Amino acid sequence: MTDPLYTDLCELLGIRRPVILAGMAGIANMAPLVSAVSEAGGLGTLGAAYLEPEQMRQVIREIKKQTSAPFAVNLFARVEPDDLTRFDEVNPALNEVRDSLGLAHPSHMDIRTPDLFEGQFAVLLEEKVPIVSLAFGLLNESYTSRAKQAGMKIIATATTVEEAIQAEQAGCDAIVAQGSEAGGHRGTFDTTIRRMGANIGAMALVPQIADSVRIPVIAAGGIMDGRGLAASLMLGASGVQMGTRFLTSQESGAHPAYKQALLNSTEESTVLTDAFSGRPARGVDNAFIRLWQNSPVAPLPFPAQNTLTREIRNAAARQNNAEYMALWAGQGTRLLTEGQKAGEIVEQVMREASEKLSAHRK
Repeated sequence: MTDPLYTDLCELLGIRRPVILAGMAGIANMAPLVSAVSEAGGLGTLGAAYLEPEQMRQVIREIKKQTSAPFAVNLFARVEPDDLTRFDEVNPALNEVRDSLGLAHPSHMDIRTPDLFEGQFAVLLEEKVPIVSLAFGLLNESYTSRAKQAGMKIIATATTVEEAIQAEQAGCDAIVAQGSEAGGHRGTFDTTIRRMGANIGAMALVPQIADSVRIPVIAAGGIMDGRGLAASLMLGASGVQMGTRFLTSQESGAHPAYKQALLNSTEESTVLTDAFSGRPARGVDNAFIRLWQNSPVAPLPFPAQNTLTREIRNAAARQNNAEYMALWAGQGTRLLTEGQKAGEIVEQVMREASEKLSAHRK
């Protein structure tokens, strides 16, 4: 028996409920959360962008042990080579943070971002992953062709109508319309023109994308409950993508200090920053972000800045120091619950959405 809110997105992806777990790269032990969302009828997504190919393979196999339902893997479609030309300008500010955390000072020779994509994509094909979702752009024609030949569905992230149109023309099967309320990295294709990318709210973005493409649209950005799903469907979306809502769930592998920062936050707590990675992302404001807000020096471009700050983020996590961790979060954090099972969250979202839409029809 299908759900009353079964949409064309559900049909496309082989899921029962139009709720997608966002691909949150960098969260530890993601298999339980991914599989729990898929088992509940939604689509769990493994944020695998930072995983070595064999690490990724191990997690995919762990997910398969825990669920036979479809799931997705999220990767960065476009990662430019490291640009370290301004290293000597940027690194001194980071050394102050390193000193406070007891870390050594690296040289530019220590900063190298590995190119993982080819190996990651090979694992997707070898492990017969049914769905790949993308951030930061689109697959080139060769990768798209290989994915299609393998029967893989492709979901792109768009922050503007133009990006959504490009995604459809490139052969993507569905589009995440990522509103400015969304936590984590903005999916903006190109930040060279606008350093912080395009930041259009979901209420405005979703219907404009829905009117401009023929493939299913997935709303994202600050969606925390069934009201958000119901509203998104009314705006023309076929489903929702939720990340922050699941970070404090029972199955979440997020660091305890991260979870507590989320639970202590409000709708005013998050800011857009490129301090941690060199690409715009939304997270809870902290000392590291403020350090860069007050600095006349801009971070290095992605991925060099991300690689340069990784040891700082890891040391802060070991020391339970949330002031120097990347606390990615959307703007709906007052609606978080502590320790709720992921499956219960999916059930609650569906129940609330059904009630709201039924009330609207009366």
